[in-house]
Amino acid sequence: MLYISIFERLKKRTQIMIFYRQDLTDAKLLELYKKLLKPRLIEEKMLILIRQGKVSKWFSGIGQEAIAVGVTSVLDESEYVLPMHRNLGVFTTRDIPLNRLFSQWQGKADGFTKGRDRSFHFGTQEYKIIGMISHLGPQLGVADGIALANKLQNNKKITAVFTGEGATSEGDFHEALNIAAVWKLPVMFIIENNGYGLSTPTNEQYQCTNLADKGIGYGMESHIIDGNNILEVYNKLSELKEQMQNDPHPVLLEFKTFRMRGHEEASGTKYVPQDLMDEWAVKDPVTNYRDYLTKIGVLTAEFDEQLHEEIKKEIDENLAISNAEPEIIPTYSGELDDVYKSFIYEEVNPSSEIKNIRFIDAIRNSLEQSMQKHKNLIIMGQDIAEYGGAFKITDGFVEFFGKDRVRNTPICESAIVSAGMGLSINGYKAIVEMQFADFVSTGFNPIVNLLAKSHYRWGEKADVVVRMPCGGGTQAGPFHSQTNEAWFTKTPGLKVVYPAFPYDAKGLLNSSINDPNPVLFFEHKQLYRSVYQDVPTDYYTIPLGKAAVLKEGNNVTIIAFGAPVHWALETLEKNPEIDADLIDLRTLQPLDTETIYASVRKTGKVIIYQEDTMFGGIASDISALIMEECFEYLDAPVKRVASLDSPIPFTKALEDQFLPKNRFEAVLFDLLKY
Repeated sequence: MLYISIFERLKKRTQIMIFYRQDLTDAKLLELYKKLLKPRLIEEKMLILIRQGKVSKWFSGIGQEAIAVGVTSVLDESEYVLPMHRNLGVFTTRDIPLNRLFSQWQGKADGFTKGRDRSFHFGTQEYKIIGMISHLGPQLGVADGIALANKLQNNKKITAVFTGEGATSEGDFHEALNIAAVWKLPVMFIIENNGYGLSTPTNEQYQCTNLADKGIGYGMESHIIDGNNILEVYNKLSELKEQMQNDPHPVLLEFKTFRMRGHEEASGTKYVPQDLMDEWAVKDPVTNYRDYLTKIGVLTAEFDEQLHEEIKKEIDENLAISNAEPEIIPTYSGELDDVYKSFIYEEVNPSSEIKNIRFIDAIRNSLEQSMQKHKNLIIMGQDIAEYGGAFKITDGFVEFFGKDRVRNTPICESAIVSAGMGLSINGYKAIVEMQFADFVSTGFNPIVNLLAKSHYRWGEKADVVVRMPCGGGTQAGPFHSQTNEAWFTKTPGLKVVYPAFPYDAKGLLNSSINDPNPVLFFEHKQLYRSVYQDVPTDYYTIPLGKAAVLKEGNNVTIIAFGAPVHWALETLEKNPEIDADLIDLRTLQPLDTETIYASVRKTGKVIIYQEDTMFGGIASDISALIMEECFEYLDAPVKRVASLDSPIPFTKALEDQFLPKNRFEAVLFDLLKY
């Protein structure tokens, strides 16, 4: 009786999938079938290879091919698509050479990541495909940035981005949808609802009836589509694309589907009830479409067999090419040279005309002149448009540059950082202003896992500057006063700049904007309106990674950056008998070790002065470097002076105790006496 019950249920479900060809030609119908068949046959081959141990990991999309193929078939080749690791049909529909895909999956050099990342964690500008990272959500914000670039160019291009039902619980999903809705971006948000997030069923992931209902909260058009019906996918998306081209807006699309394999092959499917597997087996997108084409006389058994043979031959030939490729031989230089995109620094010398201005004015000058220099530069941040930002640095920018380029953002740091990456991918430069450096914690993931790693992983630049108003001394408490540069100096792929003077701030920010690598640009807000300097009025640059020697002496080396540079100067002015080298690092990554070592070898004593807390700060790494490289020159232990290892407090007495300013002089004198 159980068998009969299941059989009747399956028979009933087979009547649900109805194909409507509309005005599609026979040739188009067959083209879609071939595109469906190709990833299926590759998958079947991959399942054999993984059992043979020739591929280490595989995320199967069997049962979901119609979504990837349908979406990609609707898009033009010049339109970006952002797939996930179950979307092989995206890559095959874009006609990526199979030998390169096989090399990618086997970790060989002819793949797209040089063996540095696996499976579908890659992108390729040649095929306008931008791959995911394992954190899933950030790619939705990347799609926003790509779509924003398209909208600014008014080129009528659409962006499609994939996610699973599990990732719709991530904050990045909601941030990205909100941004797209507010900015009316032409993005197709593709949710592949296949019933399970790894092993967690949908009834343990969300309580709304359909994920498409989430679009209502963002004022966004949404649709539910049979993800196993290739014609429903293709026809509905073709219709939507035309509407989005004429009236840019985002669309949320929930595709009902099912994956017939495990989350990845090692996980299996034991957590899925067998009757559910049986129900979806009869909705196989390839089999049902083949039966339909056969029924209407478009596909013959002979031609179907011919297609199978052609595709299998293509698979075997390309697999042989990949198998013949040698394994990667690692080299230190090969790895380290790709952490950053190569960049030829262009020195621009200032004219003799100067003006005595504040630190904050220098930042404003740089932004203004860089916006004039780079017509593709976009500034994004909370309240930065008409209001001019929390510190009024961009006040008046909207009137001069327009709201397209000076963009207020919702409070969603993560998706905005990701959108900056999307702008960079699609030919723009981006500046993201954190209202306070403390708030970067909510945008931490895309900075350290997306911006920092993209060039190393697949050779893509991240032309994004994140501005970081930071620092204590203003009694702003633990959420508006941190100087958190050490969160980023340890992340390969990021550059970290921290000027102390107006002249440096302007020149270094100009260089940071020119640099195609991601830069965290720290601006100590206590210096904004308290430090003045003569600064050239026109545009100029200062190279990143070059420290400044502010004072020269023979008895001790003082290394500092940010506000402690000024505190050190106050100490030296109060004690003119101290014969010291004072080094302002200016850039923390890359670090100017040459200048540091030269000074230490001369003086034999060194003290490192930072505002960050002691443990885990960059002073610790500088100290270790000096001990390793200059030990024989040292006449005393390397000393560090930093803030207390506690959160930064609010009340002035507590903040004064927290900051290192009142402790520096005593430590310096002890070092000199050693």
